Amino acid sequence: MIEIISIGTAVPKHSFHQRDVISMMQEIYGLDDKEARRLAFMYRQSDIETRYTVLPDYSQPEGKPRNLIPLSQDDSVPDLDERMKIYNREALPLSISAINDCLKNKFSPADITHLITVSCTGMSAPGLDLQIAEAMNMRPQIFRTSVNFMGCYGAVHALKLAKLICDSTPDSNVLIVATELCSIHFQKEYTPDNVSGSILFADGSAAILISNKIQSDKKLRLSNFYSKVSYKGKKDMAWQLSHRGFIITLSSYIPDLIEQDITLLVEEAVQHYGLSVKDITHWCTHPGGKKILNAIQKQLNLDKNDQRFSRDILSRFGNMSSPTVLFVLKEIMECLDDDKPAHILGVAFGPGLTMETFLCTKQ
Repeated sequence: MIEIISIGTAVPKHSFHQRDVISMMQEIYGLDDKEARRLAFMYRQSDIETRYTVLPDYSQPEGKPRNLIPLSQDDSVPDLDERMKIYNREALPLSISAINDCLKNKFSPADITHLITVSCTGMSAPGLDLQIAEAMNMRPQIFRTSVNFMGCYGAVHALKLAKLICDSTPDSNVLIVATELCSIHFQKEYTPDNVSGSILFADGSAAILISNKIQSDKKLRLSNFYSKVSYKGKKDMAWQLSHRGFIITLSSYIPDLIEQDITLLVEEAVQHYGLSVKDITHWCTHPGGKKILNAIQKQLNLDKNDQRFSRDILSRFGNMSSPTVLFVLKEIMECLDDDKPAHILGVAFGPGLTMETFLCTKQ
C-alpha cells in the first residue's frame, strides 16, 4: 500500500500584509490616480491577507535601497543572472526547513531512497536535488529526479512519479520537495499579467514523505490520478524564460476556462476512481486565486465550507505555485477525524491549460 506518511511546510522569514504594499506598487508602476485606485481595489479584493518572500524589499522603510524590487518606474531591475543567484542562495535553506518539518525527527534522511524536487522558479546543475541530498547527509546512492517548469500542478506530477516508484520498487521511501521563490521574478512593467503576478504570488516550500514501507498511525493512502489538458487555454497560462527573469502569462480568462471545464473534469475523475461526487469528503483545491476558487465553487455546487482549507491557505500565504496544494493537503490531513473514512480529491492547474487531479483515501 502506498501511503502519505507526513507533510512539512516552510515559508521565508520576511512577510507583509497585502494592504501594506499597495502604495509601494502604485509608485513602482508609476500610476495615475485612476489606475492607482483600480490597483488598490484589486489588492483589497484578492482575499489574500499575508504573503511571504525571501526578499526584505517589501518591508523596507520608504526610500531605502532594495535587493530586487525597484524604488520607482525609472529604476532598473536585476537580470536573470542576479535573480538566479538569489534562488541558489535561498531555495536550499527554505527546502531544508520544510524537510525537517516533514521528518520531525521521526524519520532519518538516511532512510530516504528517492528524492524528487519540484520547482518552476529556478534551475541549475548541480541543482536543488543534489544540494538537498548533500546538506541532509542522504545516502550517495539515492535516486534523484526533478520536476521543472510545470507550474502550479508540478507537485501533483511528482506525486505521480512517487506512486510509480512505490508501485515498482519494494521498500521505497520517497521524499518530494516543492520549493518556489515566485517573488524574485517581479516585473515592473504595468501589464495585466505582471499585475496579477504581483497580487497573487509568494514564496514557500513543502515536503511530503510517501512510502510503501513505513508504518504510521496518521497516514493517507495515495490512491489514483486523473489529468486532462484543455488546449484552447494553452496561451492563457504560460511561463517563459527571458534575460529579465521569468515572464508569466496569466490571462483573465483562466477562471472562465476552468469554469467551462471543471465539471466534466471532476465527473470523469471520480468515475475513473470508481466514486461519485457525493463520495468526496474533502476538496483539496489549489488556490490559484479568488476567482478560480469561486468558479469551481459555482460549477460544482460547493459551499465555502467545502473549500475552507484552500481559502485559508490563500488568505494566509497567497499562491506559492507548486507547494500550495501540499499546504492545503497538510491542513486537511491534520483535521481528519480518526474514526471516519475520507475521500480527498486534489485538483491543481498549470500551463497547458493542464488540469490535474489526485485521490487520497483514509479507511
